Amino acid sequence: MIAPGLAAVLLVARVAVLWARPVEWTPLLFLACVGQDALVAAVFLLLEASVRRRRWGRRAMVVAFWAITPYVAVNAVVARVLPTPLTWPMIRAAGGPMADSIQRYVTPSSVVVICLIIGSGVAARTTFRRVSIRPIRMLGLALVLAGLGGTVAATRVETWGLHRNALVALATSTFPAVDAHETKAAAGDAWRRPPFETPPAAALSFLRGAADGRSVVIIGLESTAAQYLQSYGARENVMPRLEELTRSAVVFDWAYAVSPDSIRSLFSVLCSRYPAFDTPVEAYGRAPCGALSGALQARGYRTALFHSGRFGYLGMNEVIRDRGFDTLEDAGHIGGNHESSFGVDEPATVARILSWIDAVAADGRFVAHYMPIAGHHPYAINGPGAFGSKTDLDRYRSALQDGDVSIGVLIDGLKSRGLFEKTMFVVYGDHGQAFNQHPGNVGHTFYLYEENVRIPFFVALPGLIAETVRSNLTTSLVDVAPTVFDLLGLPADSRHQGITALNGQARTSPFFTDYGARLVGLRDGPWKFIHDLDAGRSQLFRLALAPAERQNQEHLEPERVAAYRQTLTDWSSAQKALMGSRARQR
Repeated sequence: MIAPGLAAVLLVARVAVLWARPVEWTPLLFLACVGQDALVAAVFLLLEASVRRRRWGRRAMVVAFWAITPYVAVNAVVARVLPTPLTWPMIRAAGGPMADSIQRYVTPSSVVVICLIIGSGVAARTTFRRVSIRPIRMLGLALVLAGLGGTVAATRVETWGLHRNALVALATSTFPAVDAHETKAAAGDAWRRPPFETPPAAALSFLRGAADGRSVVIIGLESTAAQYLQSYGARENVMPRLEELTRSAVVFDWAYAVSPDSIRSLFSVLCSRYPAFDTPVEAYGRAPCGALSGALQARGYRTALFHSGRFGYLGMNEVIRDRGFDTLEDAGHIGGNHESSFGVDEPATVARILSWIDAVAADGRFVAHYMPIAGHHPYAINGPGAFGSKTDLDRYRSALQDGDVSIGVLIDGLKSRGLFEKTMFVVYGDHGQAFNQHPGNVGHTFYLYEENVRIPFFVALPGLIAETVRSNLTTSLVDVAPTVFDLLGLPADSRHQGITALNGQARTSPFFTDYGARLVGLRDGPWKFIHDLDAGRSQLFRLALAPAERQNQEHLEPERVAAYRQTLTDWSSAQKALMGSRARQR
């Protein structure tokens, strides 16, 4: 019998994962974590029983065992670090640029775990090679009972993704997350209107047109959560040169990414449009786009996008193509003194930007969009690092400060050229970065907690704004382009789904992710809501009372939960339909 071998593989793999994750264990949580494994083993046992008398059937089961076992073993190593085994979105993202990050986890202990899991399967197969049918039936019954019990338990307790079986996660990620339902509302701002009364923020209408005639420098910070910057409450000043800019800036305290994913965030910034579930990158390239670069190019500005990473990653080329950039340069064009799988060093990119400015500034105004990679895993730093390198968080902070040095060189370069006070600076984070603030929340793509989606966003007007202006308006990356249009005195673009942040209009900020569990969420004034589409569970936080997002108030506010859930269900379905229809029209 082969099925007992697979059951052993799944059990040992599960223990290896659970052993590495410091959570508070209860019998109900353990049952939830083994439920999917038990059901997969039970299905395998049933299949084997149905074909074991046929030679081809026995051979097929052996092939299946040796295909599944190494896959389960590798996924155990993945799930010891991340909150999920591999899914199709994760596999697509694990391209060449991620080689350095992946290599970091190829360690002797990982090899030992893989060998232990495979060895347990071989040992179980040998033990159960010749066994009577009765123990096998008892094993099957036990697996079915454990599977059903685990399925129920997973709906009653937060599992932090530990319940996900490698095969089930891969299979379910191939199915659509939401159904597409077309509606006119998805094209406008209807999805941003709070379902309950939310007071507006102070209007900033006095700044409309204030940046008219200025050049524009846009800095898209990589993997930079708001909570790590001093201007957003951090104790350490990780990016001092960037903080200097905030003294002459409007700082938006509650800004959110549309998804904790770089490509989707870039699309939302460039086009002021939401990405969507189950939508290929090619569809983003075909979407209507009122890009700032294109609008200013038509008005005689010179335009460029400089990226220290690589445009080929995850189809970024599709997002940036035909967006009105005269110049597009990434790591391959720039070269550099230090090169990694993800890109090149920031000093090389900044030197290239300043060289380009020297060539075009004499002709008039310009738009330079700079996308550094300094905050990206594995957090490459030069030397010991300002904050050390003992932990990933230390390395991350040191990497941000390394990147900040280059931002300072860019600022100083503009000052020395007499362009600093003739420039508007737009700074945003593409998404956050997590360091186990919630169990298993590592990196950025898997959850929608504040460390994943709350990002810095500010607009600096040196020489015009004398001291920091703070806004408590809830904003989104889709609001960046409309806000900049407003500051430059440009007319609103009907293709934008975002709203200018200068009008103070109360709004929600929706967001989603699908790399592990398929999650949707929103921020509405003091409220934060997250809904798991797969598990059907919701979380509601009043951030003023629970800034760490630990006290779920779902059961105290059923009306609010129902309204938010319906809003997000409608939004995600309508946005998927809208993106799909645009792709078909093209």
